[in-house]
This record gives sequence, C-alpha cells and structure tokens, in this order.
Amino acid sequence: MRTKLSQFKFDLPKELIAQYPTEHRDESRLMVVHKDTGKIEHKVFKDIVDYFDNGDSFIFNNTKVFPARLFGRKEKTGAKIEVFLLRELNPDMFLWDVLVDPARKIRVGNKLYFADEKGNDLLVAEVVDNTTSRGRTIRFFYEGDNETFRETLYSLGNTPLPKYINRQVEDIDVQRYQTLYAEEVGSVAAPTAGLHFSEHLLKRLQIKGVDFSNVTLHVGLGTFNDIEVEDLSKHKMEAEYFKITQESAEIVNQSKINNGRVCAIGTTSMRSIESAVSATDTLKAAEGWTNLFIFPPYDFHIADSMITNFHLPKSSLVIMVAAFGGYDLIMDAYQEAIKEKYRFYSYGDAMLII
Repeated sequence: MRTKLSQFKFDLPKELIAQYPTEHRDESRLMVVHKDTGKIEHKVFKDIVDYFDNGDSFIFNNTKVFPARLFGRKEKTGAKIEVFLLRELNPDMFLWDVLVDPARKIRVGNKLYFADEKGNDLLVAEVVDNTTSRGRTIRFFYEGDNETFRETLYSLGNTPLPKYINRQVEDIDVQRYQTLYAEEVGSVAAPTAGLHFSEHLLKRLQIKGVDFSNVTLHVGLGTFNDIEVEDLSKHKMEAEYFKITQESAEIVNQSKINNGRVCAIGTTSMRSIESAVSATDTLKAAEGWTNLFIFPPYDFHIADSMITNFHLPKSSLVIMVAAFGGYDLIMDAYQEAIKEKYRFYSYGDAMLII
C-alpha cells in the first residue's frame, strides 16, 4: 500500500523544468507507458493518433485561464505590491479572494492602486479582510457593471505563469499558456496536458472517429500546494469548482458501452470525472466543488487511459499519476524521463498511459 509522501521523492535536475513551450504545440515529446506490459515507448505528441480509434473518447477540461497576476502600488508609500487573483467572491460588491506579496506590508484598511502602462489609475481596491498569511479579501471601487469591471481588471492583469518559470511573461505566453478549446473563464493555472493539442491534431483525431467531451474544472493554486504530511490519507486538497454536462456524460458512457477507450486529458479532467461517478460506475452530470485527492491505492471508474505532463516530486499530481499507472511503473518511467532529458511541468513534455 503506497500512502507515504516520501515514496514520491526523486531528484529532478532544474534544467529539465521547461521555461518555454515547444515551437509547435503537437511536437513536444511523448512517452507512452503500457500498464499491461510495462513497455515504455518514446514518441512525438502528434503520434497519439496511432493509439486511438473510432468510438474512443477524449475528456477535455475546457476551463480558461484569466490574467490573474496584477501589480499595484500601496497608498502613501507607493510600494509595489503583487496581487494574485484567486476567485471572485461577490460580483455585485466586486469582492475578490487574492494573495498579496509582500504580505507583511498589506493590512486591513490599506488601499491599492492599479494603473495602466501609461500610469493612469484605472482601479482602486481596499483590503477588507485577512484570510491566510498571504491571503486577503479585497473590494474594488467601481461604478459600472460587473462585465465592464472584469474587462478593466483583466486588461491590467498578466498571464499567471507559475513561479518555477523563471522569467517575465512574454507575448507568446498569452496564447500558449491556454488550450485551444478553452471556453469557461475561471482558472489561475492552465490544464497543461491540453496545451499539446493543435488544431491539426484535433482534426486528425476527429477524422479517425474519436469523440470529444468537455468537463470544466477551474484550477486553483491549491492543486500546487506542498503536501506537508507523510501520511497521504491526512492530506486535504483545496476545493475547486467543476461541472459535467449531461451531454458530456452521455458521450463518455457511450464509449464505455461500446468498449471504446476513454482517455482523460490531464489530472484535472481525471479529478472531475472521478468526482461524478454513479452507483453503476458510469459518469453522471454534476456541478459543485471537489476536494478529491487521489493517491495509491485507488480504484478508477471511468477512464482507462490518460494524458498528462511530467510533474514535480512529492506533488499531488505525480501521486495521482502513480495511482493510475501503478507506483513502480510510473516511478521507473520518471527515472527514464530524467535519463532521456524529457522536459517537465507546464511547458514540458507529455506522457500517455494506456
């Protein structure tokens, strides 16, 4: 029984953490891991068409990343403050849950000013509550509707690249840190397995007869929080909003009925469908919040294949992948990936487990 955090520790050279995406979405490397035989193949991502057929189905997370990282200044002192938008709490009152940095300088009652590139102040916010050591609730002062407010807010924001991408946001990130099929605004991090799909590749899969279904799970920063307990059964995930429509559930269930392969595109899609399993082990329509933490041993109900990126040591993501692919096989695959210099994390290469 694999339930200890220390079992997911491995040495990852920093140079393998990808800082940029590949030139073309579908030309990252692809490691194919076969659960039944333990065989590992080295491919290019667009080769996934060779592993799926008519009647198989892909489950995509269609969440859309919004420009969540803002830079403002504190009243009076003018100190530069980073404000990371987490979630909207009350649209009518323009209340948001945020993280601030440096947090020690930001207290309840402080006002923060946000200006455009020309230095014109477009928004002002007041800190109204402390939520965690870095967390704050802020209220923006605005006299228009919420739609116009959001347009203004997002115009001031930057693409929320993870901190381990050690560079400034560039123009390329606006498009490439977003899936082509992103529709539902609400994530502060991309569902990165989907970043590998190009328009051409999606069309090739459709021509081959692969069915597409969408789920929505808005990715929060909690997914990337450090796990601080050795006993994984004691770890608590932060809840994230998800939604699965009846139409999507029917597409997936039809594949299962016809003995087609069901492939979850990413850990977020997998968490969504495992949060909406019926009593008969089929997928059901659902909407709500999930804090499901998947770790070995775990009995998966819906998908029999999965596409995912390469994740960091001791992360909830690599633990979930090991639960799906089998601990020994996935840990061996990760050592192979390091040896073969695969690129890790958001802009990195991909793994297909079948």
